[in-house]
Amino acid sequence: MARKPDAHEASVHAQEHGDGTATARPSAALPLAATVLTGTVALYIALVAFGNITDYGTNRAFVQHVLAMDTTFRDPDLMWRSITSPVLQDAAYLAIIAWETAAAAVLVVATWLLASALRSGRGQAGRGRSMATVGLLMVLVLFGAGFIAIGGEWFAMWQSKSWNGLEAALRNFLLAGVGLVVLHLPREVD
Repeated sequence: MARKPDAHEASVHAQEHGDGTATARPSAALPLAATVLTGTVALYIALVAFGNITDYGTNRAFVQHVLAMDTTFRDPDLMWRSITSPVLQDAAYLAIIAWETAAAAVLVVATWLLASALRSGRGQAGRGRSMATVGLLMVLVLFGAGFIAIGGEWFAMWQSKSWNGLEAALRNFLLAGVGLVVLHLPREVD
């Protein structure tokens, strides 16, 4: 007696062979979701980098205030961490822009490779998935290690009412993290 497929199996398409047997074909939903999420993060980080390049001064001020710790509680036990040198502040900001630009480039190429694999029916091509992983990890490092850990804790950005980017950093970290998880979800049916 044949058993009724469960909800997960029902979402998998079956293709009939000439002999009447069916083979399971993984759904294209997960590769499509991974491609869309990768493309969304690529677009976002590319726009962030573009904005930082074309409107250099706005976020430069953000980086300067965070590094100088001039809007924190100014606790003497923490203020030794501050960086007030304009040269070092600009170097940090340029490094952020370069990292954003590199992450955007990697993610744009990854999105193109993933979309090409979808069009050709190959699902998630290995190179696209690998590149997307690298690009999403770059975003996670930037917003997790850079903004949340270093900016938020080391430079006490959480204390600032006017120059606190932790909420935005967390949103970006979560978006890239969700994209990475979806990218690596198993596609085969058990």
